[in-house]
Amino acid sequence: MARWCYRHRLVVLLLWVGALLGLGFAGSAAGTNYADTFTLPNTDSTRAYALMEKAFPERSGDTDTVVWKVDDGSVRDDSVRSRIEPALEEIGRMKGVGDVSSPYAAQGATQISENGRIAYAQVTFTEQANGVPKELVQDVVDTSQDAERAGLQVELGGQAITRIQEPPTGIAEMVGIMAAAVVLFLAFGSLFAMLLPLVVAIAALGTGLMATSLLSHVTDVPEVAPLLGSLIGLGVGIDYALFIVTRHRRGILRGMKPEESAVTALNTSGRAVLFAGGTVCIALAGMLVMNMRFLDGVVVATSLTVVLSVLAATTLLPSLLGMLGMRVLSRKQRRRLAATGPEPAEASGLAARWSMYVQKRPRSIAAGALVVMVILALPVLSIRLGATDQGNHKDSTTTRQAYDLLAEGFGPGFNGPLQVVVDGGDTDALVSAIRSTEGVAQVAAAPPSQGVTVIQVVPTTSPQSEKTDQLIDRLRDDVIPESGTKAHVGGVTAVFKDFAAVTGDRLPYFVAAIITLGFLLLMVAFRSLVVPLTAALMNLIAAAASFGVLVAIFQWGWGTGLLGLGKEGPITAFLPVIMLSLLFGLSMDYQVFLVSRMHEEWVHTKDNARAVRVGLAETSRVINCAALIMICVFSAFVLSGDMEGAMAGIGLAAAVALDAFILRTALVPAAMHLLGNSNWWLPAGLEKRLPHLAVEPREEEVPEPHARVPDADGGSTVIHGFVRTPDGAPVEGAALTLLSKGGRQLDRVTSLADGSYIVSVPSEGSYLLAVTAAEHPSRARHVMVGAEPLVYDVELAEDEVDAVN
Repeated sequence: MARWCYRHRLVVLLLWVGALLGLGFAGSAAGTNYADTFTLPNTDSTRAYALMEKAFPERSGDTDTVVWKVDDGSVRDDSVRSRIEPALEEIGRMKGVGDVSSPYAAQGATQISENGRIAYAQVTFTEQANGVPKELVQDVVDTSQDAERAGLQVELGGQAITRIQEPPTGIAEMVGIMAAAVVLFLAFGSLFAMLLPLVVAIAALGTGLMATSLLSHVTDVPEVAPLLGSLIGLGVGIDYALFIVTRHRRGILRGMKPEESAVTALNTSGRAVLFAGGTVCIALAGMLVMNMRFLDGVVVATSLTVVLSVLAATTLLPSLLGMLGMRVLSRKQRRRLAATGPEPAEASGLAARWSMYVQKRPRSIAAGALVVMVILALPVLSIRLGATDQGNHKDSTTTRQAYDLLAEGFGPGFNGPLQVVVDGGDTDALVSAIRSTEGVAQVAAAPPSQGVTVIQVVPTTSPQSEKTDQLIDRLRDDVIPESGTKAHVGGVTAVFKDFAAVTGDRLPYFVAAIITLGFLLLMVAFRSLVVPLTAALMNLIAAAASFGVLVAIFQWGWGTGLLGLGKEGPITAFLPVIMLSLLFGLSMDYQVFLVSRMHEEWVHTKDNARAVRVGLAETSRVINCAALIMICVFSAFVLSGDMEGAMAGIGLAAAVALDAFILRTALVPAAMHLLGNSNWWLPAGLEKRLPHLAVEPREEEVPEPHARVPDADGGSTVIHGFVRTPDGAPVEGAALTLLSKGGRQLDRVTSLADGSYIVSVPSEGSYLLAVTAAEHPSRARHVMVGAEPLVYDVELAEDEVDAVN
């Protein structure tokens, strides 16, 4: 498929452009129909919601609040009423506004605080917040705040008001893409190579978001789903393309033609991308274990974006590689390749030196990395799940100021009232019992409808307070049962409390499911029990440390001012499930790319120390570069204007940083050095029963890759000859490396005192023989080997390597 896409690049490109434009047109025409369904089956808050929906179907629109405060006097003063009442009347006449309840109406006395300095009006729209036009909301805000004067403050709160405070759509994505572009340019040194991963990621993200918007019309997709889809899609889309482009560039630099290099890159790193994408989707599908309708739409949106990212990396990318040809390298690299020939296969530089250092000191490195991760994980012991609300917004926002004014005038619990929904029966006794309950500030029963009565309960504490949670438990466990009335406790605060409880109960099953699936996949891929077990432990460590960072920032408030975030509060109840799915998927990606190279070397050498050293040296740079890109992309979602998006972005950025720079670069290779050959142990009985799933393709079978004498019964042979200077002098100590078509080292020897050498060849075919020697530039030539040993003398000169025979 890779070769077909490479050769038919224009067709593939047109298909992707057509898909992007077609989905974009359809999505624009159909619009979106996102639905935030937070209800949970078989919970008390869900039963309360169902009764309210049955009895009060007219209360379908979003209700927002206009709050005003006077510095002196009272809100009842004529000077205040003459400014506020006309504004409220004008808002009531706006198309799309269903009702405005004014404190100046006959039954509005309860909407004025006891000291008379704060009052509020409720604006009920005809649609839910997502369906209210932003132009209407802005008109409501402008009309209300036009009534302000010196000594009169007017603020607005509510879900619809929150929407117009959000930054323009796409700001976070654009900042993330720009940051990723800088990292890619520094990594590749080429404008075209930099653009490749970005184009692939944008194509996948664009089609994914448009497809998600269309799916929102046929299934429940929460509003946060496209944000999370952007978060994961942009990260994996760039990373998957980065892995393939890096392998392709390496192949060209080692002497391969662009087409062969692209095909080999897709046949090696492309397979790893397919496997990695599959593991991410499996991890995301693990959310279905939670049996929460709200999460089903998240699974659909994020999985669809990941699938399209894999599809773009394996079809669109090879077509773009075909269009660029040699221009995937920088001009400097192309000039050096033409002047000095292909590069040697051996990894060098900082990555190789670090890999050697890890091999020499595995115990100290493993201990140090483990201590860092444990320290960062400590805050997770105090994690508290709940809900963020407008009290967590920035101080400068009108929603936060309205929230604070309501808390000041009517008590902290006013922003999160509870609804006790009574299905028939006498409510007087229940109202009296609730009024005398500890933690209750106000109680008011609304007129019944169809036998259903709603009792509004205002707690004395804020919605995010643990004491409010305790009040809900008292009402459910003691007050309501003792009254003998059939009632349920609902409201947003109760819904999120139930959400947190259900999440806590089901989280162990969810974690067990995704760890088990990941373990089985890695066991089949790498034919080992220890490698997947190590990966599972590392994933748990990374998750604990990343949640520790999340708790320290968002729950304890460390650094929120520096990051430009709002007030600290509990961790959003559904976030651990989503973050764990994404984290386990991304961690598995890095594990696959790292261990697949180690496994490839182990299969050919059976030398664990060499396999770990070579695998780390050749993959750590690209893994760290990929991680840096993801960190930039995820961190940019702090600018999304959404607290859940900011939590997910910072949490995942911390997780990726810890995973790539500490776990995969230090702890995992150090542990594998300590475990030795047991890394690759698999019981013989299990080996026979497991299906074969190759992440990396077998290029050649190499029974004894470092043997100097071929096996007479096998298909292997040798290349031998002499290394000389132009005047015939032998060259001692020249390094000769035999490479496969895919750039894998098959044998490496040094010439003897008389200049002679002999390298093993596994079978007939085409190979690359690279030669390096002191005071001579590196050279390489393609050689064709038949059934008989090949005599190949090498003449080293300053400008070329010539084949004498």
